[in-house]
Amino acid sequence: MSAGNLPEVVAREEWLAARKELLVKEKELTRARDRVNAERRRLPMVRVDKPYTFQGPNGTVGLPDLFESRPQLVMHHFMWAFDPDADGTEHARDTGCTSCSSAADGIGELRQLHVRNTTLVAVSRAPYDKLAAFGERMGWTFPWYSSAGSDFNYDFHATVDDRVAPIQIWYRSAAEMADHGWSTQDMRGDWPGISTFLRDGNEVFHTYSTFGRGIEGFHYGIPYLDLTPLGRQEAWEEPKGRAVPLGLQVAGPALRFPDHYDA
Repeated sequence: MSAGNLPEVVAREEWLAARKELLVKEKELTRARDRVNAERRRLPMVRVDKPYTFQGPNGTVGLPDLFESRPQLVMHHFMWAFDPDADGTEHARDTGCTSCSSAADGIGELRQLHVRNTTLVAVSRAPYDKLAAFGERMGWTFPWYSSAGSDFNYDFHATVDDRVAPIQIWYRSAAEMADHGWSTQDMRGDWPGISTFLRDGNEVFHTYSTFGRGIEGFHYGIPYLDLTPLGRQEAWEEPKGRAVPLGLQVAGPALRFPDHYDA
């Protein structure tokens, strides 16, 4: 659990003084976050004209149906695992990715979103029967839809494949990724993200998407762990030597499917 270098033990009065110093910085961060959130709400939006279809528990539905009659939609782009043939034909496995599963495991009761006029769903590129079976195995109850056979994942850059659509990942083109030393051929496949949409009457608009560290707050209780002295227990964290790295970070070597931790 701990490698050493634990916090100094002090009297309550000294702790309170240090806590107040940190509180000043926390308030600055809160105000900065409020400003960024306001800027996010001011972003322009893009009308979604393409008639995307999804497969769910009630058969084929369109993007407007995912809102469940609410004006706002939050969507987890849930990565899936595929095995490609020599010609590139992909075959969906029976499981999604472990990192997206760790995020999905934290999706609980959606009541508080619903009363705030917002629906949450997950969308994956695998066939619906595989999503339903995996979701039942994990005990998940959030709405989950398949975008198999549509352009949806490619258009919203949750799947990278230059054979299907021009590359954009983390808001960078293939040329920009190459400038940073990344080969987009090596990055073919699904990538996690979160997108938001707004419905106004019969029209649907894309308002926001985030990828990479933009979604880390939705993984394995990170907001809670960041409040603790041991933190996330990942190698990059300061102060060094505080905790033994667990290897449970996104794509980490010890990350498992949620139902394997008790095995």
